[in-house]
Order: sequence, then structure tokens, then C-alpha cells
Amino acid sequence: MQDAVLALLAKEPSHGYHLRALLRQSLGPLGESMNPGQIYVTLARLEKAGLVVCEQADGLPERPERKVYALTAAGQQRVTAWLSEVGWPKPDLAELHLKLVAAGATRLADPVELVAAQRRELLRRLREAQNAVLAEPAGSAAVLLLEGVVLRLSADLRWLEACERAWSRAGDKAEDAW
Repeated sequence: MQDAVLALLAKEPSHGYHLRALLRQSLGPLGESMNPGQIYVTLARLEKAGLVVCEQADGLPERPERKVYALTAAGQQRVTAWLSEVGWPKPDLAELHLKLVAAGATRLADPVELVAAQRRELLRRLREAQNAVLAEPAGSAAVLLLEGVVLRLSADLRWLEACERAWSRAGDKAEDAW
């Protein structure tokens, strides 16, 4: 979640409440379970790590001192590195989704290119798993596990195809996601 928060801040400085609302909106029903205080704990950690800075902003009379968070140069570098990471073999689909949304909104990376990089890694791992299945002796109990890995990777590839179709159509509309 830290990287997604940093990516949101790459677009523009923001209040914690607004960041939380954007994350919840981006995650849809999966974001409903987000703990309201989680964003503020995350922001405090990012500030302590020197990735964001916090300033007091003038607010409304009922909210006189709101904190506005902005990226530091180190935070910007981390966002750039995060957007270029390939997250398999243990993909967090919500994280990859947020990465694609962040890439489209900030224009720091092309979401379709990120999907292509993920696909290349998945195809490499799928070939490895298929070769491992073929290398197992007949009757090996490991074949069932390896077949499960192949099925999981195949399903992940189909999901990436759906992501690519969606982001290819999205074009300039991606900026509206955040």
C-alpha cells in the first residue's frame, strides 16, 4: 500500500482523507475493508522514511489545520522503481491493479508496457513449470502441485490479457481513474 500512496502523491500533493478515498475508489468493493486509520499510519511511515513531507494547509473553520503530503525526490525515485518492478510469482492483484492505475494517472509509465513486462515474466515461469511437469517421473506426487502452478499461471495470463485490453482502450481516460 505504501507504493500506491506514493504513486497517488506523484500526481499531486494531497490530504490523507483524499488519498484514502482515491484508493477505495480504485479498488472498488475490495477497498471497502480498508481501515480508515491505515492511510495515516502509512503516511507517517513514509514521512519517517523521508519519502514524503507534510505541511499544514489552511482549511475550513471546522478543519483549521489539514495536513498536505507531497513526495520528496526519494519518494519519486521509489515510485519510478515500483512501477518498473515485475511482481510475480506471488502477485498481489490489487497491487498490480493500483500500479496500472497509478501509471496511467501519473503518466510515469505506460500501463500496457507494464502488463507486457508482467506477461513476459509469467510466460517464462509457465515454461519452467511445464518443463518441471515433464521432468517428473511417472506417478510423482509433485506433478499435481506443478500442474496447479501451471493452472495458476495460465489464469494469471488470462487476467493480464484482460488488463491489456482494458488499458489499450482506456488511453487518455486513465487520468480520470485518480
